[in-house]
Amino acid sequence: MSSTATIDDSLREKIISEPDMILDDQDLMRALIAANEKSMGGNIVDLRGIAMERLEARLDRLEDTHRSVIAAAYENLAGTNQVHRAILRMLDPVEFEPFLHDLGGEVAEILRVDCVRLVLESAQSDDEPAIRRLGDVLSVAEPGFVDDYLSGGRTMPIRQVTLRQLQGGTAAIYGDKADWMRSEACLKLDFGEGRLPGLLVMGAEDPHQFTPQQGTDLLAFFAGVFERAMRRWLS
Repeated sequence: MSSTATIDDSLREKIISEPDMILDDQDLMRALIAANEKSMGGNIVDLRGIAMERLEARLDRLEDTHRSVIAAAYENLAGTNQVHRAILRMLDPVEFEPFLHDLGGEVAEILRVDCVRLVLESAQSDDEPAIRRLGDVLSVAEPGFVDDYLSGGRTMPIRQVTLRQLQGGTAAIYGDKADWMRSEACLKLDFGEGRLPGLLVMGAEDPHQFTPQQGTDLLAFFAGVFERAMRRWLS
């Protein structure tokens, strides 16, 4: 004598009236599919079950991609806001020396970098009093230094923004912080016709903060704003 278990009437009515609550429950659907395969026996190939497994795997991949896209969008938005805030802070000073000092202070803090240095090509000596006062952020180099530093002495196109990892920074740029630098963003600056180029360098102790695989649009925008601000001061 055998008996067949029956589902509770109220639960049965609930399922019939709202089937989506079962279809949307992945664990429950897996259990139902497994029970169906078990009832058919091991010698029957359930093409529908195989198709559902493939669709489920595809759905999981799509969900992972969706999450990655959302995360990248939020990261890009956060980076945009960060650069915008740094630009606004950079443009606050109304005198040149505070403008430069802020680069290594609040602007660097907003950008979350460990060092910001401005390199200007000039035939002028770096022993000038004004240059010594700005020595925490400003360095003066010989003409041709910028391209040579960006290219490492090799023949290659010079980009406006160069991101790279380091084993250690250059003392001529970073001073006593050179040994701690593990990555940098180099922004080549054009100050206008008849003027030598400059270089804005952002250094980080984190070797992964700046890598060649990263996008450079935001830093190129920052460089463009900085160039225009410097042109006003230089004029």
